[in-house]
Amino acid sequence: MKIYKDQINIEHSFETQPKRIISIVPSLTELLCDLGLEESLVGLTKFCVHPFHLKSTKTIVGGTKKVKFDKIKALHPDIIIANKEENTKEIVEELSKICPVWVTNIVTIEDNLKVISDFGKVFNRRVEAQKWTDKINFAYLDFQDFIKEKSIKKVAYFIWANPYMVAGSDTFINELLKLNKFENIYDNNPKYDGRYPEIIIQKMRIQGDPDYVLLSSEPFPFTDEHAFEIGRFTHHATTIFVDGEMFSWYGSRLLKAFDYFKKMHQRIQ
Repeated sequence: MKIYKDQINIEHSFETQPKRIISIVPSLTELLCDLGLEESLVGLTKFCVHPFHLKSTKTIVGGTKKVKFDKIKALHPDIIIANKEENTKEIVEELSKICPVWVTNIVTIEDNLKVISDFGKVFNRRVEAQKWTDKINFAYLDFQDFIKEKSIKKVAYFIWANPYMVAGSDTFINELLKLNKFENIYDNNPKYDGRYPEIIIQKMRIQGDPDYVLLSSEPFPFTDEHAFEIGRFTHHATTIFVDGEMFSWYGSRLLKAFDYFKKMHQRIQ
């Protein structure tokens, strides 16, 4: 019997290594595949788009906020991979009646590396996990060297429109903004509580007046019209459409993010 703790300190015991995996976290679906576990994946969400072919070879069990419990139960999973931010507590509690639900909670890069290490242990992919950890750590150090001479710029990172919502404190996005020397005007902003607060764009000037407005490619499809509307309420902010996966996806995707960030900074210089 092997016992492991997930990232919300729930203990899970396994008599044998879990063989049938369901992931309801798109970025962690990608990580599982990169650890060589594609054959063990039996179910995933409609938002699990990497690798691209998975949606045509695996069973779709719903989305991240609404899953099909009967379909999941019929797949006889040994373990379900969830995330504290992306999946609701109610979903996790209901799924726990079917099989162990491994809940991840990723805010920092260190949290992200812990998930990779945990998966290496739980699924007996220690060598593969170490390889990914080494590659990410190398790229992380390299990017820190790249960014050290850059000046700090104030930003607002938008994730939604109608109503307008931004990334706030205690989010992985905010951590990656800090890494890029982007000072998030909604980080620890007393006017806007929560991880993804709804904001009033007409007040942006007095609440930080960003140098850059970052419009994420997901979960909302921002347009030039949104960029124009938001830009009107800053003094001279530059609007940038950014790849949301690079700022918000956990797991192995972080390795690609460092190269993406370099190119982004070279573009905005």
